[in-house]
Amino acid sequence: MTQFVGILFSTVVYYFISKLIGEAATPYLKPYGGDYFSFVLIGTAFSSYLSLSLSSFSASISNAQMMGTLEALLVTQTEIPTIVLSSSLYSFILTSFRVIIYIILGAFLFGMKIGNANYPMALLILILTIISFSSMGIMSASLVMVLKRGDPFTWVFSNLSWFLGGVYYPVSVLPEWVQKFSYLLPITYAMEGMRLALLKGYSFNELSLNILALVIFSIVMLPLSVAVFILAVKKAKRDGSLTHY
Repeated sequence: MTQFVGILFSTVVYYFISKLIGEAATPYLKPYGGDYFSFVLIGTAFSSYLSLSLSSFSASISNAQMMGTLEALLVTQTEIPTIVLSSSLYSFILTSFRVIIYIILGAFLFGMKIGNANYPMALLILILTIISFSSMGIMSASLVMVLKRGDPFTWVFSNLSWFLGGVYYPVSVLPEWVQKFSYLLPITYAMEGMRLALLKGYSFNELSLNILALVIFSIVMLPLSVAVFILAVKKAKRDGSLTHY
């Protein structure tokens, strides 16, 4: 109930901010339908996957270390990728429900226009987004396992993503030289693709650049992050610090 109230409050705040901004931002928002409320609501809702990815894996690993269950789990026949991915499955399911509530409130109470949304493309982009973001979270969990404390990677990547990724404002408002850095981050393609799929109903061909970018991030980063996690586990075992945090 508390989470629902928080989502409702945030949605109302974004609605009145959009009224304050009015048509001033329309030129920047034209590619997404021109409505700031719809733009920022989708950005806020789906960026929660980034926050979750960067925190949930490391939190799960830390808790398992402190409770002594990590070492017991690692000596079983369970594959390490399975351990990593299943550790935060519940959190991703809960976040998905939160995102659905955001969209429902926006559409039915505040008039967000998603009647022409391309839901299959939105689902595809969501899956690729979760994979891309999760790779970063697994990297973070690896550093936590080795360092036994919060890692600077999470802080830097999170803040850069929120600043450069177009969560609260289009990337096009940034200086041109800064925009170049935006397209080095998966969140930029995820936010743009999700908005174009939901607000404009873009097809696979029209979203091909965003999809291709997220596929590349996923193919490169997921195996790399799992490999780094395996190395972190081996180092913790050698150091005898697997159960220490």
